Amino acid sequence: MAQVLEFRLPDLGEGLTEAEIVRWLVKVGDVVAIDQPVVEVETAKAMVEVPCPYGGVVTARYGEEGTELPVGAPLLTVAVGPEASNGQGAGSGNVLVGYGTSEAPARRRRVRPSIAVPAAVATPAPAPVAAAAPAPAVTGPVPVISPLVRRLARDNGLDLRELTGSGPEGLILRADVEGALRTRTAPDATASPVGEAAAAHTPAAAARDEVRVPLKGIRGAVADKLSRSRREIPDATCWVDADATELMRARAAMNASGGPKVSVLALLARICVAALDRFPELNSTVDTEAREIVRLGRVHLGFAAQTERGLVVPVVRDAHTRNAEALTAEFARLTEAARAGTLTPGDLTGGTFTLNNYGVFGVDGSTPIINHPEAAMLGVGRIVPKPWVHEGELAVRQVVQLSFTFDHRVCDGGTAGGFLRFVADCVEQPAVLLRTL
Repeated sequence: MAQVLEFRLPDLGEGLTEAEIVRWLVKVGDVVAIDQPVVEVETAKAMVEVPCPYGGVVTARYGEEGTELPVGAPLLTVAVGPEASNGQGAGSGNVLVGYGTSEAPARRRRVRPSIAVPAAVATPAPAPVAAAAPAPAVTGPVPVISPLVRRLARDNGLDLRELTGSGPEGLILRADVEGALRTRTAPDATASPVGEAAAAHTPAAAARDEVRVPLKGIRGAVADKLSRSRREIPDATCWVDADATELMRARAAMNASGGPKVSVLALLARICVAALDRFPELNSTVDTEAREIVRLGRVHLGFAAQTERGLVVPVVRDAHTRNAEALTAEFARLTEAARAGTLTPGDLTGGTFTLNNYGVFGVDGSTPIINHPEAAMLGVGRIVPKPWVHEGELAVRQVVQLSFTFDHRVCDGGTAGGFLRFVADCVEQPAVLLRTL
């Protein structure tokens, strides 16, 4: 006799207490295998696919897409075979694929899902339910990969089947959805000027100009963390311009040698690791309850990455043990995972120092907020040709502005200035770094 087992939203780790359902991967009546991903959820830190530890037939789902559920709330129920009652084949006991799993299941290939009307929340009760209105016919799959694009369209009542994507093979991008929304809210060009003037002063027209964005998910997590940083950390910032010409030449020579390519970010990371070895006060955190500065023995290097979901800070574990090639590979892996929304909570926590390359946005300087509970952050602006006095003569050199924000509780300005000056010296003369190896 089949047994119905309830699968609840598991503890996703790192102190997370809730998650938002982004997309159901199964529907009632589907047959699922043990550890098959059944729902895609968004936490305050990452987008993750949650696998079900039971194999059987889905009999109910709890929560529609866009619903927030607390940890421990029911997700779905599964009817399993009679072997589950005697403890055989009842489930794997795994929480997430890759978390405590001795043998990870085959990687699930992402497909471009078709847009469907969200099903009503199923319940295990056998009471009759009024039939739902039939969903509109879909002639083919809608070319959308990002769940965030789907949600943006859904929240604004936009039918993705009416859009033509500008991406490869007609892929619908976020810019396509935003463009369609702007077109939909633009004033009618055929309206009379008098009518337009009157409409502009009506309450309805004024209401369209106000948009409220909930501070939840990753946006809420960023707001909470940065607010706490500002409340608790007495930060200060210093900066310096540096001639990066020799660093760029060194990178070009390394990449011309035929081995794996090395990124500028990886070279800057190596410089940061060397600087932290010389100034260990800055690889620390403050225990406010004990009133102690905790100097950390390992460097877990965070780096800021802008994604469709917002700003995230993936962490390179044990950066002090990696060379430039290994750092380049790890930066690339984490950046791709960030853009795909597949970073795990563990990828986004535990950093001890942050490297922020805001030069990719075409700006020179910044005074960033420290990534609490860390004690410092190095900011790197764009590297651009500028007039520079080199060897007593005016020349055009590749110049970068470096800014350094630090927690004034862990050190004074002399230490922070020494750290920044050492970084600038390594940028200007990469051979300086050889003395630290």
